[in-house]
Amino acid sequence: MIAQHLILITAVCLHGVGNGCGQASESGARIVEASFVQAPKTIVDTAQSAGSFSTLLAAAKAAGLVEALNGPGPITVFAPTDEAFSKLPKGTVENLLKPENRDALASILKYHVVPGSLTSRDVIRMSGAVTLNGQRIDFSRSGSSVMVDGAAVSSADIACSNGVIHVVDAVLLPTDATIADVASSSGTFATLLSAAAAAGLEKELRGAGPITVFAPTDEAFAKLPAGTVESLLKPENKANLAEVLKYHIVPGRVYAADAAKAGVARTLEGQSLVFSIRNGTLEVDGVRITSSDIDASNGVVHVIDRVLLPG
Repeated sequence: MIAQHLILITAVCLHGVGNGCGQASESGARIVEASFVQAPKTIVDTAQSAGSFSTLLAAAKAAGLVEALNGPGPITVFAPTDEAFSKLPKGTVENLLKPENRDALASILKYHVVPGSLTSRDVIRMSGAVTLNGQRIDFSRSGSSVMVDGAAVSSADIACSNGVIHVVDAVLLPTDATIADVASSSGTFATLLSAAAAAGLEKELRGAGPITVFAPTDEAFAKLPAGTVESLLKPENKANLAEVLKYHIVPGRVYAADAAKAGVARTLEGQSLVFSIRNGTLEVDGVRITSSDIDASNGVVHVIDRVLLPG
């Protein structure tokens, strides 16, 4: 039973055990809650008391993140058990714990942490949340299970003095693909990649970032007047091409919800994009965003069905 995985905290009482801990949420997803009278321990202390998070704690120490997990918070931690870490390919954990891989390890662990306290009911109502890593984790349902990036939440709502723990049955792994990698692997952005190379902007798509790219597909470029793309790709038009492409790039990670809330965002070209919602679909400068919030190691990609042209 899922309740067997709940962390037991000294001098803290569990409520509702006699009545059954599985409850159906308003949306129908089954969640397992641990309701406590008090939560005197931090996230680190709670994990230590559980006895099933030794690898997570060792990793946090190696990555220099123990202080953050012991801080005032509040934070939400999606905590992989020792068993979850054991599912990784042989040698992965040992390699990550090496001093030279400290940054990579820290990036992975931060991908399990979300600012603020998110209860299981919050998670069910949300489509995802931005982590301390900068990338977004996605929430979904699979039957009666609540899923986080494909990992099942086995125990939820473990209250701590500085936040909340949700136990997950797999390690969450942020993508290491750059925006250029994402575009290349999709097979539908050949024109965009060629244009970026011709304009000398490929480094922007492969750099550290973070940036947000509103990426026109090959079909979007094909909608331009005949000869336009060919003309822009000529060496003498490199500056003009660069301005057009920079108009598709915004500094920082801007997810769809943030864009809709802000209404505008300044581009690398200097002018601002305007966001609106029409018939339930987010648009940028009147152009439809057909796929949003595609994470990359150096930013976010939103797919658009037309090329944006600066005024």
